[in-house]
Amino acid sequence: MTKKKNEVIRVIPLGGVGEIGKAMYVVEIDDEIFICDSGLMFPQDEMLGIDIVIPDIAYLEENKDRVKGIFLTHGHESAIGSIAYVLQKIKAPVYGSKLTIALVKERLKELPAPYQVKFFEVTNRSRMNFNSTYVTFFHTTHSVPDSLAIVFHTSEGAIVYTGDFKFDQSARGKFKPDLGKMAQVGEEGVFLLLSESVEAERPGHTTTELVIETQLQKTFHNAEGRVLIAVYASNFSRIQQVLTQAQKTNRKVALVGKSLERSVNLGLQLGYLKTAEDTMIAVNEIAKYDEHEVIILVTGNQGEPLDALEKLVRKHHRDIKIKEGDTVLFTFTPSPAMEVQMSNTMNLLAKAGATILTASKNVHVSSHASQEDLKLMLNLMKPKYFMPVQGEYRMLIAHAKIAQQVGIPQHQVFIADKGDIVEYKSGRMRMSGRVTAGNVLIDGIGVGDVGNIVLRDRKLLSQDGIFIVVVTLNRLDKKIASGPEILSRGFVYVRESEELMEESAKIARNVIEKYVGKETFEWTNIKQEIRDTLNSYLFQKTKRRPMIIPIIMEY
Repeated sequence: MTKKKNEVIRVIPLGGVGEIGKAMYVVEIDDEIFICDSGLMFPQDEMLGIDIVIPDIAYLEENKDRVKGIFLTHGHESAIGSIAYVLQKIKAPVYGSKLTIALVKERLKELPAPYQVKFFEVTNRSRMNFNSTYVTFFHTTHSVPDSLAIVFHTSEGAIVYTGDFKFDQSARGKFKPDLGKMAQVGEEGVFLLLSESVEAERPGHTTTELVIETQLQKTFHNAEGRVLIAVYASNFSRIQQVLTQAQKTNRKVALVGKSLERSVNLGLQLGYLKTAEDTMIAVNEIAKYDEHEVIILVTGNQGEPLDALEKLVRKHHRDIKIKEGDTVLFTFTPSPAMEVQMSNTMNLLAKAGATILTASKNVHVSSHASQEDLKLMLNLMKPKYFMPVQGEYRMLIAHAKIAQQVGIPQHQVFIADKGDIVEYKSGRMRMSGRVTAGNVLIDGIGVGDVGNIVLRDRKLLSQDGIFIVVVTLNRLDKKIASGPEILSRGFVYVRESEELMEESAKIARNVIEKYVGKETFEWTNIKQEIRDTLNSYLFQKTKRRPMIIPIIMEY
């Protein structure tokens, strides 16, 4: 605990609640703001054309002078994926483990911050001092090494944010959890625990990673052709298992995906990954080896595996095409937004003749804590107040029930939505309002310029197509100079719908002639009446509602 009495403590989730990914939690202690994680989320099916989704940081921009630091728990996209965008708007030092900081620096090469960012490498022995608090850390187990939980020490006790974690008794080296430090923090007194909830609905303990290693070993021995493995680019645990088993079975490993290449090269350079020098080969060297000697690790540009695998099976990759005799191994669990895409990709793989292997239904190996692991964390921390984070709403509810099972009263458990303020003041913890929060959509180089209206238009275009009316007016003579000409895409096949097109042109002409004869007229009124009239006619004839765009020119 700090000697200084803290007057106000607030916790505000800006992402990572009611969803999986996009973690960002604001901890306010008196007048100082601390940001925990800065993640991204992959788009849902209805987000047509969107590349990634990041948190809305309007609240942080409004209070940027109070932001004292960005604290990162681990190197996955869900925790660091949006930091390059955040650093464009907010000047703050970044705290994280050696590997996490290295991964962030790689991201900043693509989108550099407009100032020199200060980085602080921290370990489980670090202590960072601020006016209102001091911050310490402890190691957790996750699928990326050097994962840390963050501890803010206040006069009321510790605020602990676990980040993503699980308990794996077989974890070694940089993956090993610091159980002693966890118990120590719990004994000293935890005021508020923020703990992840992704697997809160799954009973029991999360299965050890050794199960996957055994499966890889068996697959590499038995597969007669190439083995392709779909993996997240930052899943260092899985990548190391592949490299280890490849070396044992005398296979070579090729990497597909820039983000995967960056992660592996960084891991090897910093010593987080280990393999023999001759194990790794370039993609263009695959043809030099027999097929039973080759393993191909696959991921996409944003670090997720399905886009890249779909590209291979559709024969859009220059060097690699899925063919009969290949074995494709899925060693990850898709997020809900990826389930349909994964099913479609598996169908395409089967059609191409590949053998598909997924984790056994009886053996679920996740990177996240299941119910008994979550209970262990709760019992180690023994928090006065509890806030489940990082999960869809039903997962947060399940985690809240687990907390009650281990003795935390219901009124001391807070399930917050994005933007909710959970505030402790004058000896009382309560919900005390909201701040601006939501999604910022990234499409290409555009940040936030695609909103709900643009998404609605894209959805409309994808469903019923587009219907364009082009006409040129002679404003001086008050008559139509040319047109109306009808252009259509994705609505009807024009050559078989000549009558529909002619009648539509006639309707548009009648509307325009009604207006151009007047002394004055507004373009907006003409365009709106064309839309309304054609919309009614086209729906009557086709039961479809295309996007209608009138284009009126004059000379």
